Amino acid sequence: MPREALPVTADAKPTEVFDVVVIGGGAAGLMCALTAGGRGRRVLVLDHANRVGKKILMSGGGRCNFTNLYCEPDNFISANPHFVKSALSRYSQWDFIALVEKHGIPYHEKKLGQLFCDRSSRDIVRMLLDECAAVGVSVRTDTPVRDVQPGAPHRLEAGGEAIACESLVIATGGYSIPRMGATGFGLDLARTLGLLLQPTRPALVPFTLSGRPLEELEGLSGVALDTVTTAGGMGFRENLLFTHRGLSGPAVLQASSYWEEGQAVMIDLFPDLDLSAHLQALRTQRPKVELKSVLGEQLTRRVAQRWCELWVENRTLEQLSNADIERVVAACQPWTVWPSGTEGYRTAEVTLGGVDTGELSSKTMECRRVPGVYFIGEVVDVTGHLGGHNFQWAWASGHAAGEHA
Repeated sequence: MPREALPVTADAKPTEVFDVVVIGGGAAGLMCALTAGGRGRRVLVLDHANRVGKKILMSGGGRCNFTNLYCEPDNFISANPHFVKSALSRYSQWDFIALVEKHGIPYHEKKLGQLFCDRSSRDIVRMLLDECAAVGVSVRTDTPVRDVQPGAPHRLEAGGEAIACESLVIATGGYSIPRMGATGFGLDLARTLGLLLQPTRPALVPFTLSGRPLEELEGLSGVALDTVTTAGGMGFRENLLFTHRGLSGPAVLQASSYWEEGQAVMIDLFPDLDLSAHLQALRTQRPKVELKSVLGEQLTRRVAQRWCELWVENRTLEQLSNADIERVVAACQPWTVWPSGTEGYRTAEVTLGGVDTGELSSKTMECRRVPGVYFIGEVVDVTGHLGGHNFQWAWASGHAAGEHA
């Protein structure tokens, strides 16, 4: 509930007063709200969408990959890689798992420590809202914020109402997936406050190909391969997926966070083999077997056939020269791809970059130069790897701000 209204002039609307206003009802915002509310603070959450937690609801194919058993600081990208350590140590994956278990939500590990709801992402949103309700947090949807005036108190106009607060928390995310309601509100506000921002770009996003490179892969859409995919010096062992527009799959999404325009992507199609030595040995052991059959054992028949059409004629292994074998290896270890771009914020799971961590306290997430204003979650220059790490950053940063706002 709001405090008693501030004195106003006769022609002005009454001003509602809260201890804490959180702009953004996503993962970080709701965690911050329930934490602050648990300290006895009067908290209001404002969201411009028609419901809170939209990215939670669509995540993990509707099952919400809500954290990762192996979440560590080295699972994050930031201009300051040490910034995440404080928040993650004080609210870890084990703390969030305990909250999930407290609410009796069944979950499972899918792979690589990734935890998903057994039933639906709605369980996580309901848990957060129940926790907020239990400590008296007010949540308003369909309430865009039109004006923010930092001060003592901070003032804003939202949904046609005047609101004042002691602490203002920005949890509005980045540009990713605009159809889910993403905007640049928090980043724009940071700029108006004079804060330094790290350059933003789409991350955890599929690569696009164009021209001949895309034509060469026609007909392979839907095929997945086990690979090590490397960009910007970082490699990831996961599946690659061919698409109508280029390349996707977990390995590609991970690598995309390290890729910059104009760079090549290196894809090892035989991550468990020295392919050259393997083919040399098979040439002696199984001389009559066809190259496409050997490649198909790892690449699938369709991809093996295409690789032979593109780079080396399909023959029996005994017919291959050493030079032929090296041509095969050069097309597979690594297969070098030059993306024309990415699918952009339209499908990117997160926005890389954001409010520079040097502007914030790593303990409280409060702006060093604008007292009482906090930035949390995706709007900050902290981007997690695929697999629940970005949610864990949302929970940890939201909790850090909620303990102090």
